[in-house]
Amino acid sequence: MKQYLYLGALAISFTLACGSNEPKEEKAVSINENEVSVTAEQAKNIDLQVGEVGFGEINETLKLQGRIDVPPQNLVSVSIPLGGYLKATQLLPGTQVRKGQIIAVMEDPQYIQLQQDYLSVHNKLNYASKELARQKELNLSKANSDKTLQQTETEYQNLKIEHTALIEKLKLININTTQLNAGKISKSVNVYSPINGYVSKVNVNIGKYVTPSDVIFELINPSDIHLNLTVFEKDLQQISIGQRVLAYANSQPNKKYETEVILVSHNVDGGRTEVHCHFEQYDKSLVPGMYMNAELQSKQQKAQLLPEDAIVGFENRDYVFVEIAPRKFRMEPVQTGETLAGKTAIITDLKGKKVAIKGAYSLLMKLKNTGEEE
Repeated sequence: MKQYLYLGALAISFTLACGSNEPKEEKAVSINENEVSVTAEQAKNIDLQVGEVGFGEINETLKLQGRIDVPPQNLVSVSIPLGGYLKATQLLPGTQVRKGQIIAVMEDPQYIQLQQDYLSVHNKLNYASKELARQKELNLSKANSDKTLQQTETEYQNLKIEHTALIEKLKLININTTQLNAGKISKSVNVYSPINGYVSKVNVNIGKYVTPSDVIFELINPSDIHLNLTVFEKDLQQISIGQRVLAYANSQPNKKYETEVILVSHNVDGGRTEVHCHFEQYDKSLVPGMYMNAELQSKQQKAQLLPEDAIVGFENRDYVFVEIAPRKFRMEPVQTGETLAGKTAIITDLKGKKVAIKGAYSLLMKLKNTGEEE
């Protein structure tokens, strides 16, 4: 019986030994939570590529925020210097206007009185001019006294002053005195646009009386809009006139606008100051008051560079996969800098190390999936 048992045990051990000679498929083994291995076939499937960090120069970018503004000469407040009632207008906020276009019609009894006064003084001045010439002739022959001539000259000069003053007053309400006569007196005057642009505000309605200090419309000429950026005092030394700035709106972050620094304010208030940038090309979608983000390339610095694909994000940190053996990697945290043209600056020292420059995301997925299975 003991002999049979021994033979049975020998047969079982032989069977196990034979089974152990069968080929096994090579499997990736996770050594710990930060290490992962892949087979040759898996490396091919994920297009795994390994390389070392490169070295080059990358621009240091200063990120800023601000809003679109217009210079004072491009923002116009329209008023009527003599006041009056708004008779007609077709303007609404956003309406496009041309320089010289009629934008409103005003009326007031004082306009009539001004025209009447002008025509009356104009006629008196014509008579005074002829009378002065006559008195000068009489004075040459001593037919009148010097006093009479002086009185005539004084009256003429006073009328001339009054005449000039009335011309200037009528200019304020856009009445051309060269075309004014007794048959053309009007109770209405036109208000003309002083610029090309669009209406930003309408502050009156039909029939409302406005005083000389009231602003009836606000107009904007957007052809010279600029970007007004807020800069912290500590970053001011990195900015100079002529630097290029890329600006973009939150609604279209991929649409970049090229601008140039034209003015740096050195009036620091609350640790901040302003930088004004000029847009290289006008875009009608850019309107005053719009908030913008901006990137200013302040200086170049030498840096270690890796392709963007080599860097993976996990739990709010950046990592790379460093090769520690053929097709075996360890996930290591890195500190990154600026990214430009698909290359990211690496602040952490990786000199001499081989890194997965392609396929890093697949390694991350395999590492974390393996960890979950375990």
